[in-house]
Amino acid sequence: MTRYLDVQDVRRLIQARGIERCLGELAGFIRDDFLRWSDFDKSPRLASHSKVGVIELMPASDKTLYGFKYVNGHPGNQRHGKLTVMAFGVLAEVATGYPLLLSDLTLATALRTAATSALAAQAMARTGSRCMAVIGNGCQSEFQIMAFLGLLGIREVRAFDIDPAATAKLRRNLASVEGLRISAAGSVEEAVRGADIVTTITADKARATIVRADMIEPGMHLNAVGGDCPGKTELAAAILERARVVVEYEAQSRIEGEIQQMQPGFAVTELWEVLAGKAQGRGSADEITVFDSVGFALEDFSTLRYLYQRARSARIGRDIELIPELEDPRDLFGLLRETGAMNRPAQLETA
Repeated sequence: MTRYLDVQDVRRLIQARGIERCLGELAGFIRDDFLRWSDFDKSPRLASHSKVGVIELMPASDKTLYGFKYVNGHPGNQRHGKLTVMAFGVLAEVATGYPLLLSDLTLATALRTAATSALAAQAMARTGSRCMAVIGNGCQSEFQIMAFLGLLGIREVRAFDIDPAATAKLRRNLASVEGLRISAAGSVEEAVRGADIVTTITADKARATIVRADMIEPGMHLNAVGGDCPGKTELAAAILERARVVVEYEAQSRIEGEIQQMQPGFAVTELWEVLAGKAQGRGSADEITVFDSVGFALEDFSTLRYLYQRARSARIGRDIELIPELEDPRDLFGLLRETGAMNRPAQLETA
């Protein structure tokens, strides 16, 4: 049988443990899997692009478990009352190919993206960072703030979006979070000025310069999340030229990340190297650092592992017969015979 988690099941799981605890635990799962980097079969995601968005499949396997995520990115969906990003995923046994878990990943993708951002920032941002600018206040913004609150101790947030209603939504959703002060900035420049960490999570599929080089101050850490497909960027190339740049999986980030703007020889470090202590995340207090995050299948693999483990222990979700259970595994046709599908319908009369 396959454990099935729908949206409400994932919601119950998060509510039962608390969002900060889930973010911290999930960051731990992601760290553990990045530290097993060489164990995994890895590849850039398979993307099907259209004029209005993208649909992607994101697979990863450690030779014991296999996971994949189906995810979309359609910035115009919000105009039709639909989500910009939605996802589901499967976790399966490599030994048999049998699916262990079929789960909604829309909420969980938001969690894993934020958890990965905060995990990287722990190794890259200046010690004692407390002020963060958040540029783009859509669906991912609250998750990012909660992750940085829980894992780094961020206390002040300056939020900016070209749509004031999005910023109002963010402030309303997090109004009850103790010890967190959120202010609405009038511009990107106002939000960024004096911030320790700058998170960019805009949605438009465009080669944009959301943050310019002249806005950047010594010691800033930039968490660039919104640029996640070919032709979509948020940072000026001049920022990358001045910074230490860390990516999740270089082969994918060259195609989709901020570094798609740079020449092929532009030097970057992969996150697993930083987490394993093989490379520095920051060289000095004044160094500018960039986490060029596009989302990588290994993070979704970790998320599926996390959901499967927590759902089973909490008895959340239900088992479904996604794959036929047969007395004789060679007799698939017999499944139809047993259900009466062999009965031939009466011949239709012709006029």
